[in-house]
Amino acid sequence: MQYEVLGRTGVSVSRLCLGAMMFGSWGNPDHDDSIKIIHRAIESGVNFIDTSDNYSAGESEEIVGKALAQGGVRDRVVLATKCHFPMGADPNMRGNSRRWIMREVDNSLRRLGTDWIDLYQIHRPDPSTDIDDTLGALTDLVRAGKIRYFGTSTFPAHMIVEAQYVAARGSRERFSAEQAPYSILARGIERDVLPVCRQHRLGVLTWSPLAGGWLTGRYRKNQELPFSMRSFVVPGRYDMELPANQRKLDAVEELALLAERAGLSLVGLALAFALRHPAVTSVIIGPRTVEHLDTQLGAVSIDLDDEVLDEIDRIVPPGVTLNPHDEGWQHPEPADAALRRR
Repeated sequence: MQYEVLGRTGVSVSRLCLGAMMFGSWGNPDHDDSIKIIHRAIESGVNFIDTSDNYSAGESEEIVGKALAQGGVRDRVVLATKCHFPMGADPNMRGNSRRWIMREVDNSLRRLGTDWIDLYQIHRPDPSTDIDDTLGALTDLVRAGKIRYFGTSTFPAHMIVEAQYVAARGSRERFSAEQAPYSILARGIERDVLPVCRQHRLGVLTWSPLAGGWLTGRYRKNQELPFSMRSFVVPGRYDMELPANQRKLDAVEELALLAERAGLSLVGLALAFALRHPAVTSVIIGPRTVEHLDTQLGAVSIDLDDEVLDEIDRIVPPGVTLNPHDEGWQHPEPADAALRRR
């Protein structure tokens, strides 16, 4: 395994981060099997685990907590989790307000069975909440010892910059990392998010390097589409009637041929691409089985040559995301007529 320092924190994290979204009812409901995957990853040198309060309604955090309680591995793991998405019917059980963050961090600590969280992330922007209010709550949590650092997830570049300056102006702790969507099929963050993170020395975790299954070979032309829970949660990413997804299918066919010529699996090509960008600290993998994990761990040793990278650039140009649904978050204003008209 290879390691890199997370932004300006001084904390070394593995280049592959174990994502826990598939542990629980969303993916693998077998707790013992999920714990086995976590332990296998740690034994292989992975020291970075990322989960969220909303993954399987808290079940993922509980599974990670059980795994870390076994074998005394908690101190070896850099543990990350997130808050923002609804955790109940109450309208205040969500978002980025001080009220919710201060309550939900305690819930996550309880589910994870730990006294501290290494990286606490705000899962999506919340235009209804002043960023200074969010930063104030997170700063207080750092000073209380409940979290060590905090970051964002799927924030646009201008919001990342705004948060840095608001923190400096108000003597707040600053965001230390951004978790962003990044794959060969979704390269939009190359335009602005990655340069901004490098400028402000933010660590970068990237999610969905396999494009939600598109870069595993599951979605190919002239093949029956597999069943996927994700197609119900984010249908825009999988609706084959959309021209954008047809463009993704075309790209996958070319990428599969490129991987074969390079002597790689499509999965290996996709993960090695995400790892190659110099602004990326760690790439999140989300295995559902031990077999999935084993096929992905070797990506850290793959070195893509310039010829392969140039061909990837031809298939999907730098800075281009083929389907906007893969960007993970869109500002609500363009979709709300009341916000763009007088």
